[in-house]
Amino acid sequence: MKLPEKIRTNCPKCNAHTEHELRLSRKGKERTMSEGRRKYEEVKKGYGGSPRTPKKPVNKIGKRTVIILTCKTCKKKHQRLYSARTKKAVEIK
Repeated sequence: MKLPEKIRTNCPKCNAHTEHELRLSRKGKERTMSEGRRKYEEVKKGYGGSPRTPKKPVNKIGKRTVIILTCKTCKKKHQRLYSARTKKAVEIK
Protein backbone atom coordinates (compact mmCIF):
# COMPACT_ATOMS: atom_id res chain seq x y z
CA MET A 1 0.00 0.00 0.00
CA LYS A 2 1.59 3.24 -1.13
CA LEU A 3 0.54 6.55 0.36
CA PRO A 4 1.55 10.09 -0.63
CA GLU A 5 3.73 12.27 1.64
CA LYS A 6 1.15 15.06 1.80
CA ILE A 7 -2.64 15.05 1.51
CA ARG A 8 -5.35 17.69 1.80
CA THR A 9 -7.91 16.75 4.45
CA ASN A 10 -10.00 18.26 7.23
CA CYS A 11 -8.19 19.47 10.36
CA PRO A 12 -10.38 19.20 13.49
CA LYS A 13 -8.54 22.06 15.26
CA CYS A 14 -8.54 24.57 12.38
CA ASN A 15 -11.93 23.27 11.20
CA ALA A 16 -10.68 23.74 7.65
CA HIS A 17 -9.51 21.63 4.72
CA THR A 18 -5.72 21.99 4.90
CA GLU A 19 -2.59 20.18 3.79
CA HIS A 20 -1.34 17.43 6.13
CA GLU A 21 1.93 15.54 6.36
CA LEU A 22 1.68 11.75 6.74
CA ARG A 23 3.75 9.42 8.89
CA LEU A 24 3.30 5.88 10.16
CA SER A 25 2.72 5.41 13.87
CA ARG A 26 5.15 3.25 15.82
CA LYS A 27 4.89 1.43 19.10
CA GLY A 28 6.24 3.50 21.97
CA LYS A 29 8.96 2.42 24.35
CA GLU A 30 7.74 0.18 27.18
CA ARG A 31 8.02 1.63 30.69
CA THR A 32 10.00 -0.86 32.76
CA MET A 33 9.08 0.70 36.10
CA SER A 34 5.31 0.91 35.58
CA GLU A 35 3.10 -0.60 38.29
CA GLY A 36 1.82 -3.48 36.19
CA ARG A 37 5.32 -4.38 34.97
CA ARG A 38 6.70 -4.39 38.53
CA LYS A 39 3.86 -6.60 39.78
CA TYR A 40 4.36 -9.01 36.88
CA GLU A 41 8.11 -9.26 37.52
CA GLU A 42 7.45 -9.98 41.22
CA VAL A 43 4.95 -12.76 40.46
CA LYS A 44 7.24 -14.25 37.80
CA LYS A 45 10.08 -14.77 40.31
CA GLY A 46 10.99 -18.22 41.68
CA TYR A 47 9.69 -21.64 40.73
CA GLY A 48 6.32 -22.38 39.21
CA GLY A 49 4.52 -21.83 35.97
CA SER A 50 3.35 -18.70 34.27
CA PRO A 51 1.36 -16.31 36.49
CA ARG A 52 -1.23 -15.74 33.78
CA THR A 53 -3.10 -18.02 31.43
CA PRO A 54 -1.41 -18.22 28.03
CA LYS A 55 -3.02 -16.44 25.10
CA LYS A 56 -4.77 -18.50 22.46
CA PRO A 57 -2.91 -18.53 19.14
CA VAL A 58 -4.90 -16.29 16.78
CA ASN A 59 -3.49 -15.82 13.32
CA LYS A 60 -4.39 -12.48 11.83
CA ILE A 61 -3.49 -12.06 8.22
CA GLY A 62 -2.34 -8.46 8.21
CA LYS A 63 -1.94 -5.30 10.23
CA ARG A 64 -4.37 -2.41 10.37
CA THR A 65 -2.57 0.75 9.38
CA VAL A 66 -2.59 3.76 11.71
CA ILE A 67 -1.33 6.97 10.13
CA ILE A 68 -0.49 10.19 11.96
CA LEU A 69 -1.56 13.33 10.12
CA THR A 70 0.18 16.61 11.00
CA CYS A 71 -1.54 19.85 9.98
CA LYS A 72 0.78 22.28 8.20
CA THR A 73 -0.90 25.41 9.58
CA CYS A 74 -1.49 24.62 13.28
CA LYS A 75 0.92 21.62 13.68
CA LYS A 76 -1.85 19.63 15.42
CA LYS A 77 -1.53 15.85 15.04
CA HIS A 78 -4.40 13.41 14.70
CA GLN A 79 -4.68 9.77 13.74
CA ARG A 80 -6.38 7.99 10.89
CA LEU A 81 -7.04 4.26 10.99
CA TYR A 82 -7.38 2.36 7.74
CA SER A 83 -9.90 -0.31 8.73
CA ALA A 84 -8.88 -2.86 6.09
CA ARG A 85 -6.07 -5.18 7.07
CA THR A 86 -3.17 -5.23 4.64
CA LYS A 87 -0.55 -7.89 4.15
CA LYS A 88 1.61 -5.62 2.01
CA ALA A 89 4.07 -3.24 3.64
CA VAL A 90 2.79 0.33 3.90
CA GLU A 91 5.14 2.94 2.51
CA ILE A 92 4.89 6.70 2.29
CA LYS A 93 6.45 8.00 -0.89
